[in-house]
Amino acid sequence: MSKPIIEALHLSKRYAIGARQSYGSLREEIMQAVAAPFKALASGLGREAAGGAEVRDAVWALDDVSFEVRQGDVLGIIGRNGAGKSTLLKILSRITEPTSGRVTMRGRTASLLDVGTGFHPELTGRENIFLNGSLLGMSSREVRSKLDEIVDFSEIALFLDTPVKRYSSGMYVRLAFAVAAHLEPEILIVDEALAVGDAAFQKKCLGKMGEAAKGGRTVLLVSHNMDVVSALCSHGLLLKEGKAAFAGGAQECVDAYVRGGGQGKLAVDLSAPGLDLDRSGPRKHADIREVSTLDGEGGLTDAFMMGEPFVASAVVAVKGRVLEPEVGFCISTPRGARLHHLVSGWGRAIGPLDAGVYRFRARIPELNLYPGGYTLTVWFRAHAREGVDDFVEAPLSFSVIKSRKAGAFADFTNVSPSGGVYVASRWDHERLSGEAA
Repeated sequence: MSKPIIEALHLSKRYAIGARQSYGSLREEIMQAVAAPFKALASGLGREAAGGAEVRDAVWALDDVSFEVRQGDVLGIIGRNGAGKSTLLKILSRITEPTSGRVTMRGRTASLLDVGTGFHPELTGRENIFLNGSLLGMSSREVRSKLDEIVDFSEIALFLDTPVKRYSSGMYVRLAFAVAAHLEPEILIVDEALAVGDAAFQKKCLGKMGEAAKGGRTVLLVSHNMDVVSALCSHGLLLKEGKAAFAGGAQECVDAYVRGGGQGKLAVDLSAPGLDLDRSGPRKHADIREVSTLDGEGGLTDAFMMGEPFVASAVVAVKGRVLEPEVGFCISTPRGARLHHLVSGWGRAIGPLDAGVYRFRARIPELNLYPGGYTLTVWFRAHAREGVDDFVEAPLSFSVIKSRKAGAFADFTNVSPSGGVYVASRWDHERLSGEAA
């Protein structure tokens, strides 16, 4: 049997908290060389001023992860935020070095980890296409033969000779993916940068990755959209707290994630230090302390089957007696489109409250959302005639996965990966004439 195209053995990556990190990339080496004289000038100012804080703690972003990928496989890498997915792809892309372990890549690799990765901002789109081709070891003639396909796919022909520093994020990602997908690397690595593009472009990218796999190329895809992983990937790798929790078939990997790939860690503590929250309101009467999502059995989860129960939960500290309290949740797409509002005041579900800490839950018997990723917003209003007392925009995200109950739902592969509401409908038909016009 031929050797795997990717072999990862006991990969671990340690980051020191409170210390500057060195990623071992060419860019880092250049920047360090440029900064060295200035650091020397600052050395007389003491350790804190010149070099940063003392190392106090460390975190293992990856911890003894091993796996193999064969040529032509499409590997979906899944897990909650902070599980180590992006760190793994940076190691595979040679952007950073592992603390221990090793990885062997037997093929030309193209990576799309961040918008504009590998682009020089001062060069035009055309020049960056040739630059990326040369980095992949292609001749100018080979790149020129692919140029028309790349430009057509990216849909930026009008701006091809404009410096990419003037591109929007959407234009960046269109060109970056088009270059990575069309310059024929043996290995294509994508870290969900496709979320920047519009729905139509995302579908086109997913189709292109499917074509690449059918053509014998290997694709590694990080995604929070479990339905995309099930439909596109042949294999899956589930990461949990830096460790490999499951490796095997894509559908089995998704099942493992749904069954508890992140259970017990899904309640977001809104009072935790360092959280970057979009939060507003005076918080005069109450303070939202925690938000979480639960399944129909009451277990913490961030992955739900389409059409199954969904529970939103919030812990609120009420500071004094409130007569007309209102708790609300809003489910939105990642781009902010509001889909569902769950408001206690509409059904007068909550009466007057005395001071204390309360847990509020709102249950949807059947979550009729299309497969995809969503966010949950939460707010508290103390009195109907007053404004919102505490409002936290999208502190938590979750996924909806296509139901696998026999006959429950149709194939949703053509539905926008940005999600939407499923509405049940009844159909009938009648014959109007015996012949077609």
